[in-house]
Order: sequence, then C-alpha cells, then structure tokens
Amino acid sequence: MAQRAPHSPLRTTGWLKGWRLTFGGENVGFEGALATVVEDADEHVFVVLYDVPDCDEQALDEWEGAALSVYRKTRVRIATLDGDVLAWLYVLDAYEGGLPSARYLGILADAAEKAGGPDDYVKDLRTRPCKSLGD
Repeated sequence: MAQRAPHSPLRTTGWLKGWRLTFGGENVGFEGALATVVEDADEHVFVVLYDVPDCDEQALDEWEGAALSVYRKTRVRIATLDGDVLAWLYVLDAYEGGLPSARYLGILADAAEKAGGPDDYVKDLRTRPCKSLGD
C-alpha cells in the first residue's frame, strides 16, 4: 500500500466475516495464483483498512486491473473494535484454484504479521500450500 497508495494512511484492522481467503486466476498471475476472497459463512479473513482518497483509489484500480476485469470492487462490512465499518475490496474475477508462489504468500503473511494479525492466522498463511518459482 505504501507504494501503490502513498496518500492512504492505515485506519484500523478488523475481520471480514463470512468470507475466506483463497487463490485463483493462476493464468493471470505472473508467479501463480492471486489472492482473493470468496463467501463462506463459517470463515473470516483478517484485513487492514486504509483511508483511501480518490487519487489513490484510481491508482489502486489501475494496479488491480479493475478496468480490465482482473479484479472487481465490492462493498463489504468489516468488524472492527470500534464497530462495523463499510469498506470496499477487490475480488478476483476468475475461478478459484491454483497455488500462489511462495514469495507472494510470504508477502501476504509478512503484511498480516506487521499489521498485528493473530499468531495462528499468520502461521496458517505461512504454512499454506504454495509453489516455488521453479515449479
């Protein structure tokens, strides 16, 4: 976020309830499958919320390929310590499946850890199946 949305300060963290983290679009990603979320009543995803001004939103839309239908934006409710917050996130517009690269998964795990994600959640990220670039 610091590189792609430099004018967007971290606001808080929370949980996206009723969704789960997964991967898909292996044919779209350069190193493997890309992160996304899908609805799943029994799951939840740790998230970081940012205050995103219009200029950064446009940059993120371009980066995430929203105009190319790689990701689409959707509104969701996030549970935070201060109550529920309405936010938008990007959902991959591709079928679920495929493995992320070890490097990509490490970036996600490092970001969750840095943001204060629970130890068991970060551990789960670090131990998910992935592929090395040589696979």
